[in-house]
Amino acid sequence: MAMTASPIRSRENFLVFGAPLIEDAEIREVVASMESGWLGTGPKVARFERDFAAYKNVPHAVAVNSCTAALHLSILAAGIGPGDEVITTPLTFCATVNAVLHAGATPVLADVDPVTMNIDPKRVAERVTPRTRAILPVHFAGRPCDMDALCELATVRDLTLIEDCAHAIETEYRGRKAGAFGAFGCFSFYVTKNVVTGEGGMVVTKAEDTAARIKMLALHGMSKDAWNRFGDEGYKHYQVVECGFKYNMMDLQAAIGIHQLERVERCLARREQIWRLYDEAFANLPVELPAPSAPDTRHGRHLYTLLIDGARAGLSRDAFLNAMNRHKIGVGVHYLSLPEHPYYQRALGWDPEVYPNAMRIGRQTVSLPLSAKLTDGDVDDVIEAVERVLTE
Repeated sequence: MAMTASPIRSRENFLVFGAPLIEDAEIREVVASMESGWLGTGPKVARFERDFAAYKNVPHAVAVNSCTAALHLSILAAGIGPGDEVITTPLTFCATVNAVLHAGATPVLADVDPVTMNIDPKRVAERVTPRTRAILPVHFAGRPCDMDALCELATVRDLTLIEDCAHAIETEYRGRKAGAFGAFGCFSFYVTKNVVTGEGGMVVTKAEDTAARIKMLALHGMSKDAWNRFGDEGYKHYQVVECGFKYNMMDLQAAIGIHQLERVERCLARREQIWRLYDEAFANLPVELPAPSAPDTRHGRHLYTLLIDGARAGLSRDAFLNAMNRHKIGVGVHYLSLPEHPYYQRALGWDPEVYPNAMRIGRQTVSLPLSAKLTDGDVDDVIEAVERVLTE
């Protein structure tokens, strides 16, 4: 049985899930920042913002310390607060709804499409009430949401569109880049993401005044001169104009991100290659593979997810997870649906059964290693482990 299979003999070390590809350019840039003495928010952050805005073809980008911060600030900048509702997906990381709660608003869930795993616009339309102020779609695993339908709904119902693009740096929908559809696009540079700064995030927006307010809120609510007060152009006084947050990015983080972003297309090409190898290797196994990309879209290839149906596969999802770990292959779960978590059940009364598609996916899903850091040997080991776990 797969439960007692011996580990892959060729693997000596555990394959860490989501380990980033770090090259000499990032290391040299970080060292240069340390030698310069400018570790906090400074010129490298400004450069990273300009580079990211150019890559996303948007006028403004504001670097922050996480995608959670990006979401929180976007919600606040949209004027959303107590008494307001924000519709989002149940199949996401907790940060998506926590940002809504931190703003004092109420998250409302709409179930996902069972094939794409993205929020279903038809379910969103059913959840709109007079209190709804925004739609917060998540481009799950790097696959773009149905942005035509969501944008139309947002326009007709006069709702703000805030895109959670934590998985979707390279993602495109009908020639437009993810994050550029709504009033705000929020990105993550967490250590497992496609562009890495360790911790970090970015907000992109079309409006200059909105970008300025987000930047102000990200640094204690201090006026814009606070960002320049340690430069060489003379001392800049600042004023606190709002009660803000400590959400700014450091130059040490941006030093990594600058070079990660320069290689973003090369790394995507490697992940696409790994994706194809997985698709070919697993085609005849008793699991559900990721759906093909829709026409006229670009998948960011952030997560490669298998669905493990116990009746079909002969073992449960959790047994599969444990068996993969015994084979020294790190795997992830993205995600147990939000209504499964005790806090949301207590605080918001959410019931997983109300969102059956997200519940099923959350109980069956497994994410396999997909980093551009993977060697051909690593990929072979992942494939061998999956085959052995499902067939022995």
